[in-house]
Amino acid sequence: MRAVITVVGKDTVGILSGVSEVCAHNGINIIEVSQSILQELFCMIMLVDMEGATVTFSDFSDELKAMGREKNLQIHAMHEDVFNTMHHV
Repeated sequence: MRAVITVVGKDTVGILSGVSEVCAHNGINIIEVSQSILQELFCMIMLVDMEGATVTFSDFSDELKAMGREKNLQIHAMHEDVFNTMHHV
């Protein structure tokens, strides 16, 4: 199973590192990352492989949301199938 992670918020040092650390801690492999800075706004989309995950998708998503609250970021994890369904024309 793959998932899409989105991160939006004020640009600060360590955002990519922090999300990557949560992934690594939970056995989740990062497949692809796209990020950009729009003025002072950090925007990132990350595609991850959940196959080797040591936690449930729900627990992983909750951990990312908690990190987002701590760092004043909006972080969301979405199952790839849900993401594809939402964006299917």
